[in-house]
Amino acid sequence: MSTRIVSVGEGKLLARSVAIGPHTVTADEPEPLGADTGPTPGELLLAALGSCTSMAVRAFADRHDMPLERVDVAVRFVGGGNIVKNVGLTGDLDAAQRERLMGVAGRCPVHRLLTKEVSIVTVPTLLAEPDTSSVLPLTQ
Repeated sequence: MSTRIVSVGEGKLLARSVAIGPHTVTADEPEPLGADTGPTPGELLLAALGSCTSMAVRAFADRHDMPLERVDVAVRFVGGGNIVKNVGLTGDLDAAQRERLMGVAGRCPVHRLLTKEVSIVTVPTLLAEPDTSSVLPLTQ
C-alpha cells in the first residue's frame, strides 16, 4: 500500500479537493446535495478496488507469461453493504490460467483491506492560526 499522505480540502458545497502526492482529484455528491463535479467518496472507493484488481491481475499474468490480452473490472454497491466485482478476462487462456487469475483478483491489496477487520483512528487536529497581535500594521 502507498505511504503517501492523502489530504482533503473543502470546495463549494460538498465538493472536496483530494491531493495524493502530485495528483489531485475532485470528490463530490450529485445534486441537490453537491454540484456533481466529481465522483462520490463511495465511487472513489469502488475505483480503488477495481483499479487495484485490474493491476494485480495484469501484473500476475505478465509475470507468468500468460496470454492475457485484456482485463476489465466493473464494481458496484448492492444492497446490504455488499460489493459486486465483475472481472472479465480476454485472451487465449486455459481454464487453469483463468482460475489462477480470478484467485489473484480476490487477493489484491484493496480487496484484502476491505474484507478484513480494519481499525481507523480519528485524531482531532488543531490547525494553528498565526499570532498577529505583535505584528505592526503596514504603512505606506
